[in-house]
Amino acid sequence: MAENKIPRATAKRLPLYYRYLNFLNNSGKTKISSTELSEAVKVDSATIRRDFSYFGALGKRGYGYDVESLLSFFKKTLNQDRLTNVALIGIGNLGHALLNYNFRQTNNIRISAAFDVKPELIGTIQTGVPVYSMDEMVEQLKLQQIEIVILTVPIEVAQKVTDQLVDAGVKGIMNFTPIRISVPNTIRIQNVDLAKELQTLIYFLDNYNTEEASK
Repeated sequence: MAENKIPRATAKRLPLYYRYLNFLNNSGKTKISSTELSEAVKVDSATIRRDFSYFGALGKRGYGYDVESLLSFFKKTLNQDRLTNVALIGIGNLGHALLNYNFRQTNNIRISAAFDVKPELIGTIQTGVPVYSMDEMVEQLKLQQIEIVILTVPIEVAQKVTDQLVDAGVKGIMNFTPIRISVPNTIRIQNVDLAKELQTLIYFLDNYNTEEASK
């Protein structure tokens, strides 16, 4: 999926469409309209039609969308037909939770290696994932050809670890630390700040009614 072909907002909605289409397909539904899809994923039907239009004629006027065909298209578009191995850097409370979760709801993403500094964790297998020393991180990432990592290390070492990830040839970082790390423009960063999201939710609840806050 080339980023310069579709808007970023559309790209962010594609996994949402894919998950629901997968659910529909498993339940035996063969076709769906943009209105029905809109009610399910809480995205207005005009936006859905516009999102789909970037990929050509995916549906038929008066018929809607063929679920199996649409699912197959998005599966290929989102690279759901191949396994992506990712690494977890830092096994604190959040890291343990992510290891236990390990993307069990999807068949195409897997945490295949983890890294930490704690001697009691190094060399062990945590929920099926081998744990390596941070000293081995650059070597192992290159050896295992892992290009995407999840970063959950303490704030004070976040940038230092990030610099090592750059040396390891990582192309994407999901950053769970509360600081904004610096990387070359060839590397994609996805910042996930749980505290910020919760504070935003509280703000909307305090200052807007439910209908306004959901827009």
